[in-house]
Amino acid sequence: MSVNDYIASHREELGIHQFAFIKTSDLIFSDGVRKLCEMNSCGQYGKTWACPPGVGTLEECKEKLLKYENLFVFTTMHPLEDSFDFEGMEAGKARHTQLCPAIVKLFREQYEDLLILSAEGCGRCQTCTYPDAPCRFPDTLYPSIESYGVEVNRLAAKAGVNYINGANTVTYFGCIAY
Repeated sequence: MSVNDYIASHREELGIHQFAFIKTSDLIFSDGVRKLCEMNSCGQYGKTWACPPGVGTLEECKEKLLKYENLFVFTTMHPLEDSFDFEGMEAGKARHTQLCPAIVKLFREQYEDLLILSAEGCGRCQTCTYPDAPCRFPDTLYPSIESYGVEVNRLAAKAGVNYINGANTVTYFGCIAY
């Protein structure tokens, strides 16, 4: 069974809200997204191999991503008590992060070379080795989509998935380039 067929028939069981397959050539890269990273709006800039500058320059990231032809885009959606439910957002992000390895495993069964991008940064280690030593877990390091300069709202539009899924929800994105 192809990955596409498996995901289509097991989407809810996997915890995927929406998904699509697009071409990497459809992606829109932006200096503006990387500038937000440099402003350290999420607090991870310069602290992890999953975020700038650890992932490389925008041009290096673009080159890495465009070396692949196809992109699987998926989302998880999580209800919140209200729009200020930070604990609910963190719990949703944790569930999204737990889902990623299962989806990656499906793709690794059919494709050897993958590039996985996910939600903000990496929190696997108590203290990241960046920049003093290589990542301890490079096979499970999934840089943030934004760190590669991809505008997630435009990615959602290209993929035909919702960027926002209504009031009192949070949506997280993941991508697998193959």
